[in-house]
Amino acid sequence: MERRDWTDGHVERWKPVLPGLDPEVEGAVTRMKKLSVHLRRVREQSLVDFDLDRQEFDTLHKLAGRGGKAAPSELAADLDLAPASVTGRLDVLERRGFVRRTPSTTDRRRVDVELTDQGRSTWLGAMDVLGHEEYRLLGVLDKDERTLLNDMLRRVMVVAEDQGGAAWD
Repeated sequence: MERRDWTDGHVERWKPVLPGLDPEVEGAVTRMKKLSVHLRRVREQSLVDFDLDRQEFDTLHKLAGRGGKAAPSELAADLDLAPASVTGRLDVLERRGFVRRTPSTTDRRRVDVELTDQGRSTWLGAMDVLGHEEYRLLGVLDKDERTLLNDMLRRVMVVAEDQGGAAWD
């Protein structure tokens, strides 16, 4: 018999209270929530370990996602923030040595923001902690099972996004 988890007991407790409860739906949703909380805790601990706050990490992450170089206006759009808010974040990151601002080579009115080596290594370090935990958890599945799980979750997400789920980032 397969090992039981916390959710198995949760579903058993609720079935008599809610006779129409679908144990498969309740089990899947509860497990997804608990996994999400677990991964959020791992991510938050990695931020503590790398002395980053959430805003700093998010800004470094968006910058890294643009190849390590972007205009402040691009970061503001990516982060869905007012330009003044991004300026404040960049000031802090620049003081910490994680980014540098340089005049644009294509438009002298513009400034480019660039990840420094220290910024990239700090961001990667925080990302690696979460990545290792994701691989540890999903490593119990073989490649075909991970593909199947991913495909099934995609089908669920398409329905969720069709119901007006605007920004999922």
